[in-house]
Amino acid sequence: MLPGVDGTDGPDDPAARAAALRDEIADHDERYHGHDAPTISDADYDALVRELRAIEEAHPELVTPDSPTQRVGAPVSTLFAPVRHRQPMTSLDNAFDADSLAAWGDRLEKRLGTAPGTAVDYACELKIDGVAISIVYEDGRLVQAATRGDGRVGEDVTANVLTIAAVPHRLPAGAPRVLEVRGEVYMSRSAFARLQAHQEGVNRERLAGGRKPQPVAVNPRNAAAGSLRQKDAGVTAQRELSMWCYQMGEVDGGPRFGRHRETLDYLAEAGLPVNPEVRVLPTLDEVLAYCRHWEADRGRLDYDIDGAVVKLDDLARRDEVGFTSRAPRWAIAYKFPPEERTTRLLGIDVSVGRTGRTTPYAQLEPVFVGGATVSQATLHNEDQVAAKDVRPGDVVVVRRAGDVIPEVVGPVLPRDDPDRPRWTFPTSCPCPRGSTLVRPEGESDTRCVDPECPFQRSSSIEHFAGRGAMDVEGFGEQRVRLFLDLGLLADVADLYDVDWARLDAIRTTVGTWATAALDAARERTGDAKARAAVIDEGDVVATVPDDADDVLGAELVVELTADVARFRSTADTVRGLGPEAVAKLQAAIDASRERPLPKLLVGLNIRHLGPAGAEALAEALGHLDAIEAATAEQMAAVEGVGPTIAASVRAWFDDEAHRDLVARLRGAGVNVEGPERPDVAPVLEGRAVVVTGTLDGFSRDEAAAAIKARGGRSPGSVSKSTFAVVVGADAGASKLTKAEELGVPVIDEAAFVALLDSGELP
Repeated sequence: MLPGVDGTDGPDDPAARAAALRDEIADHDERYHGHDAPTISDADYDALVRELRAIEEAHPELVTPDSPTQRVGAPVSTLFAPVRHRQPMTSLDNAFDADSLAAWGDRLEKRLGTAPGTAVDYACELKIDGVAISIVYEDGRLVQAATRGDGRVGEDVTANVLTIAAVPHRLPAGAPRVLEVRGEVYMSRSAFARLQAHQEGVNRERLAGGRKPQPVAVNPRNAAAGSLRQKDAGVTAQRELSMWCYQMGEVDGGPRFGRHRETLDYLAEAGLPVNPEVRVLPTLDEVLAYCRHWEADRGRLDYDIDGAVVKLDDLARRDEVGFTSRAPRWAIAYKFPPEERTTRLLGIDVSVGRTGRTTPYAQLEPVFVGGATVSQATLHNEDQVAAKDVRPGDVVVVRRAGDVIPEVVGPVLPRDDPDRPRWTFPTSCPCPRGSTLVRPEGESDTRCVDPECPFQRSSSIEHFAGRGAMDVEGFGEQRVRLFLDLGLLADVADLYDVDWARLDAIRTTVGTWATAALDAARERTGDAKARAAVIDEGDVVATVPDDADDVLGAELVVELTADVARFRSTADTVRGLGPEAVAKLQAAIDASRERPLPKLLVGLNIRHLGPAGAEALAEALGHLDAIEAATAEQMAAVEGVGPTIAASVRAWFDDEAHRDLVARLRGAGVNVEGPERPDVAPVLEGRAVVVTGTLDGFSRDEAAAAIKARGGRSPGSVSKSTFAVVVGADAGASKLTKAEELGVPVIDEAAFVALLDSGELP
C-alpha cells in the first residue's frame, strides 16, 4: 500500500513525499494524455491523488498551484481549435464506498447547518462513461460545442456534435439568449457492437487482399472519444453517438430555477436528451440504495455507467456550500467497483521511464476485463510486488478501472504451487548498458542513474516531441527508437540537425535487405505469398547487403541479424519514412522552433517542472537566458513556482551538459523568448473582477486579458472575494443578483476603463 492510504503512518518527510507524488502523477498524466499509454489503473491513480491530497490537507503550506489536486481534466490537444469555457467545467470528488459517501453527506450537512436527521434533497443521476461536453445555444441556435479539456479550455468539436442525432440544432421559440448545456457524449452498447462488426468485416476484406488489418474498437468509451475527435465530421456521423444532458452552465435571459431537477425538466421540454433514471431522494440511505441498485443492475442498460452522481438539489444552497479549487462541495461521484477477472501471471519485467524511474509490470495471459483484452498490468514498485506477494506463475486477480492498463490485486490463494519462488527486483538496468539500479534511502522507487541509459534517452526525446511540449507530429516511440538505433540523433537538440540524406540511404539499404530476406523465406518455405512473419534468423543473415556495415554500422547489423523481431520492426518503421512522410516530419520539426517558451521548458524534462510552473517562469522572467541565470531564490519568489521546483530547475541548469544542450537548441533557432508582457502597472494585483454581458470596447477574452495583465483575476462567477462586477449589454441576471446579495460593486464599461487605469473604483 502507499503510505497513508491504508491508515498507516504517513511519510516522515511530507514535503519530499508530496514532491515525489506530484512528480509521479505528472508522469502518469503525461503517459495517459500525451502518449495514450497509461501504466496504472484509475484506482491506483486515484490512490496517489488521495494520498497527495491528504498530505496537503495536513500541511497546507505544501500546496502548489500546479499540484494535481488543484487542476481539472487533461491538457488540450492541438487537433482542434481551443475554446475557453464561459464557466469552468469542474471535476468531481469521488466516493468509493458507503463510508466515504456518508462522510461527504456529513460535511455537506454541517456546511448547510442542517440538524441530523433532517431531510436534504439529493438529485441522483447515473454517471455515464463517456466524454464530457459543453454545448452553447445563442437565441436557440447551436453555435458551439467543446470538450472539457483542462476545465477552462477545451477543444472545438462543433461540427462533430452537430452530427449527433439526439442533439437539436435549434431550440423551441422562447429559448434564452444564451444557454449552455453540459452533458456526456457516449456510444451505446448496441451501436458499439455494430461498429465492431463493421470494423471486423473491413479487416476480413483487408486480409483477403493482402493488407494489414486496422485496429478494432475495444470499448464504447474509447470508441465515443475517438469518434467525437475525428477531423472529418462525416466519420463522426457514421458512429451513432448519443448524449445525455446533466446540467446547465451559463444562462442569459432564461427562466430562474430553484431546483436542479427543475433545470433538467426544462432541458427535456426543450428537446434535449435527459436521462430518465434521475431521482430526487431525501436521505443518504435512499441515495446509497439507488447507487447499489444500479451497481448491480447496470448490465441491463444499453450504455456503460461507472457510478452515480449525487448532487444537492437546492440551487441556492449550492452557493452556500461552494467549491474547492477543483470540484464542487455540493456534489460527489459514487464510483462503482472496477470489474475483476483472474488470469495467469507469466512473468514480471521492468520498464525505465524518462527520469530513470523503473517500474515493474506484470506479463499476463491475455484476459478480457473492463471492456478490453489486456496482457500487461503495472506493479508500481518493489514494495508493491512484495506487499501483494505476486509471483510469476501465480493465478492472479486482475482489476481494470476505466480504460487503462489494469492492476494486479493479488494472487489467488492457496497457490497451486506453494513452493513457487518470490520475484526479486533486478540490480541492473534492462537496457543494453546494464547500469546499476539505485533505490535512494526513504524512497519507494528504484532508479537508473546512468545518464547514457538508452531507455531514458528514448523516453526523454519522446517527451520533448510530445503534444504537451514541442509537438513534433509524427515523431513517436517507434521513430524515436529507430533514429537512436541508427545514430541519427543522440539527444533532443540533434532533432534539428538530422542527416536526411543518410536516412534516405538507410531506407534504401534496409528496404533492399527486407525484400531479399522475404524472398529467401518464400523460397525456403515454398510459399510465394508468405508474409514477413515467416522470415527467420537464417534468412536475415543470408541476405545482409554489402553496404550494410557502412550505412547502418557494424554493431547494429549484428544486433538485427540476432533479433528477427527487431529486424522486422526496423524494416516496417523505415519503410514508413518515404519522401512524403519525411517531408511532413521535417515540416513538423521546423514548426516546433516557434513553440512558446513554456513548451520548451516542459520539453527539457526538468524534474518537478510541469506546465503551470513553466508558464509562471516564462511569464515572470521573460526569456530562457534570464531563467538560466536566475538564482533558486529568485525563481522561488515567482508565484506558482516555489522552492522545490526552483531548486530542481537551478540544479538542472547547473549541469554543464544541460547548458551545452540549451546552447545547441538556441543555435537551432528554437524560440527562447517568453510571452510579451504589457507595459502596464499591476493596479489590480490580487483582485477578482467579473465581466458579464457584452462590452463595446472589449471582447470577453480581451477584457479578461486586460484584467490579468494588471495582476488581477477574471473568474466566471461572483463570490465574496469579487472586487467588482463589470456589466455590459444583456448581462447575466444571476451574476447581478449574486453581486447585489453580497454587496459587490457593479460598474459599467466607462468605470471599467477607469479601473484599468487607476485600480480604483469611481
